[in-house]
Amino acid sequence: MASSASLTLSVQTSIQPSSSSSNHVFQSLPPTSTLHFPSSCNNNLNNKRSLSVTTTTFSEQKWRTRVSFFPSFMKSGKDSKTIKEELLEAIAPLDRGAEATPEDQERIDKIARELEKVNSVKEPLKSDLLNGKWELIYTTSASILQTQRPKLLRSRANFQAINADILRAQNMESWPFFNQVTADLTPLNSRKVAVQFDQFKILGLIPVKAPGRARGELEITYLDEELRVSRGDKGNLFILRMIDPSYRVPV
Repeated sequence: MASSASLTLSVQTSIQPSSSSSNHVFQSLPPTSTLHFPSSCNNNLNNKRSLSVTTTTFSEQKWRTRVSFFPSFMKSGKDSKTIKEELLEAIAPLDRGAEATPEDQERIDKIARELEKVNSVKEPLKSDLLNGKWELIYTTSASILQTQRPKLLRSRANFQAINADILRAQNMESWPFFNQVTADLTPLNSRKVAVQFDQFKILGLIPVKAPGRARGELEITYLDEELRVSRGDKGNLFILRMIDPSYRVPV
């Protein structure tokens, strides 16, 4: 939007230099120089020449004004690839978010919001790009990161699988506990679902029915073939990387 405003101002300045906004712009330009001719010249001719020079100089100023506004017009925003590279670089040393300071979290959130603005998949629940197994590479959720535990007892990796066609999801931990939980999804709109967990698996083997209060909401705010950004109903940010698009959640 900033680039469009600059372009409009440039056009108005060029066409309507007498308007108040244009006068304000031209006040910052260097004063016009007028050539003086010998007194022997006809006064009318002298005036015409003076006017001609002044007009030419004014046109040159208008040209310079247009040029000065073109850089802001020509500068385009960062594309998704550039923003993703910046995001991945920022989260790489943070141990999925466990080592993130409040300043780190603020920076990651800011970059994630830049990425969300260039999201081209407007209805992710209708996209095949959503289906498969994703690895969690960053989150602000302390419960998932298990920061209250000693580092040796925290899961080494976390995964989430989604199959939008059957409205099922699955969260999985790696070593040392391999806990899992599956859930039913209920679409709230084209990018947001209500999540109702139905069964836990302790150590990946022992089934335990999930209580009715085990539920939440998840909004998918960015999606492409390799990266997904989601936000939970408790304000947590989740950034995931696709690792297996063919994976199917158990029914």
